[in-house]
Amino acid sequence: QVQLVESGGGLVQAGGSLRLSCAASGRTLSSYIIGWFRQAPGKEREFVVAIRWSGDIDYADSVKGRFTISENNAKNTVYLQMNSLKPEDTAVYYCAGRPMHWGIPRGSGSYNTWGQGTQVTVSS
Repeated sequence: QVQLVESGGGLVQAGGSLRLSCAASGRTLSSYIIGWFRQAPGKEREFVVAIRWSGDIDYADSVKGRFTISENNAKNTVYLQMNSLKPEDTAVYYCAGRPMHWGIPRGSGSYNTWGQGTQVTVSS
């Protein structure tokens, strides 16, 4: 079972940038799909982006063109570069993993390993 630890959250002004990291231990990420989800107060957890180690990526429409997911094989880490941040991006961000699948699932129930979450706050 892989363990995931997020880092990199914080407070930023609208228009600013942050980079989140999702470091994995226990298993190599090459056999996993890694996704980023977020949950704002009073709202359901929503899909942001996910990556298969083959390079396939799926972005939610709300972040397409602003967020970029990438991977570092040597560090067994996935990154989420967030640019042009908006107040509506404020949420707790979670990385999640699941064993390799034929596609890239967007439902949180399809992921069986979760990090502890990191807070991202975007001020207007």
